[in-house]
Amino acid sequence: MLHLRIHPDNPQPRLISQAVERIRAGDVVVYPTDAAYAIGCQIGNKNAMERISQIRGLGPKHQYAIICSDLSDIATYAKVDNAMYRLLKNNTPAVTTFILPATSEVPKRLMHPKKKTIGLRIPSNPICQMLLKELGEPLLTSTLILPGIDDPLDDPYEIEMQLEKRIDVFIDGGLGTLSTTSIVDLSGESPVVIRKGVGDVSAFE
Repeated sequence: MLHLRIHPDNPQPRLISQAVERIRAGDVVVYPTDAAYAIGCQIGNKNAMERISQIRGLGPKHQYAIICSDLSDIATYAKVDNAMYRLLKNNTPAVTTFILPATSEVPKRLMHPKKKTIGLRIPSNPICQMLLKELGEPLLTSTLILPGIDDPLDDPYEIEMQLEKRIDVFIDGGLGTLSTTSIVDLSGESPVVIRKGVGDVSAFE
């Protein structure tokens, strides 16, 4: 496992480039976000996604999410009208995952099997932002919660101990938070708050 210690406020471009190279090569990466640590890989990489599913113990009905640097990619992956776009623009970046109707660009295995939706999140974390901009595309993302545990992993030492042989790259941005994102479903007639985490969801209630 490649362990990269990256400054949380001023990420070192050289180390970010190293991580991006490995992600492009198909590796599974653990990285900090503005909520808890997350585990991710390239959207198109089926093998890496299956590894994440095994590490997290996810079932076939899990709603996967992608993390983007801004809204410029949104039309590629989600169907949004002008009103929805404005709503998202006013409420991102955020510690909130939005559930949206997926476009045909999204691999079927990432969509919710019945609803054909995809989760979408835009973070403000500097490491996350630099990683996504350098990669030039969104990442498949999932909160780093291991099977049988309620809280996400947030201690770099513990992450290394538990996952050293199971992940390829660990971007260590220091102690994380135990907080989870809020989840708002925007795929129906009106917004539904599915989970209240750290993100402010008052605009959708």
